[in-house]
Amino acid sequence: MTTPFYVSPQQAMADRAEYARKGIARGRSVVVLQYADGILFVAENPSRALHKVSEIYDRIAFAAVGKYNEFENLRIGGVRYADLRGYTYDRDDVTARGLANVYAQTLGTIFSSAAEKPYEVELIVAEVGDGPEDDQIYRLPHDGSIVDEHGSVAVGGNADQISSYLDQRHREGLTLAEALKLAVESLARDNNGGERSLTAEQLEVAVLDRTRPQQRKFKRVLGRQLARLLESEGAAVEADSAAEGESSAEESSDTEE
Repeated sequence: MTTPFYVSPQQAMADRAEYARKGIARGRSVVVLQYADGILFVAENPSRALHKVSEIYDRIAFAAVGKYNEFENLRIGGVRYADLRGYTYDRDDVTARGLANVYAQTLGTIFSSAAEKPYEVELIVAEVGDGPEDDQIYRLPHDGSIVDEHGSVAVGGNADQISSYLDQRHREGLTLAEALKLAVESLARDNNGGERSLTAEQLEVAVLDRTRPQQRKFKRVLGRQLARLLESEGAAVEADSAAEGESSAEESSDTEE
């Protein structure tokens, strides 16, 4: 009879965490950030059928990176939880905090179970409030912990570099076009510090818009609207460059005089 190979609990958990992190890092990133009228979700996702960003309930949305089949199961479970709680009690009883707690319990149980592999997913649950100070954004890593985020957050891919870029440039009161510009700029940066060009066809964009008159605040930004927002960014950059050029020309002419 052979003696089973012994692995300490600490080493086993570290190996499981490393396995999950590597799987998550292979996915393309998702950026979530607050703007003046709500919360913006931007994902690098060329697929029009397999969504990384989805609606959960009236004011709540969900974003994820990692293995699609795993986070899709979690999304469906979240929708069922929200519908059942809203029907049994009241629609106002469905909150992002409650949903994040449910996801945390599920992910924590799976991560600590030796009978199955950990989920290779990282989630964001966000709820738009009546004002920016009431917005809630929660990040849930693979181990089921909950991180309360403010302003902006990135998951998947080179999330650390993107988060650092956002932290330096995000500010309160951004318009939707400004927030989208910042999100696309952060996603376009590669690990070597260079920049790529991302088109509307490569992006999945959605918002939780607090100004919408209907109860459901989630809306996808698609087609012409997304193209107009991206074009307005380019026009703004060109206008800034032209203004800088004019000011430089004026300064040089003043110097010559």
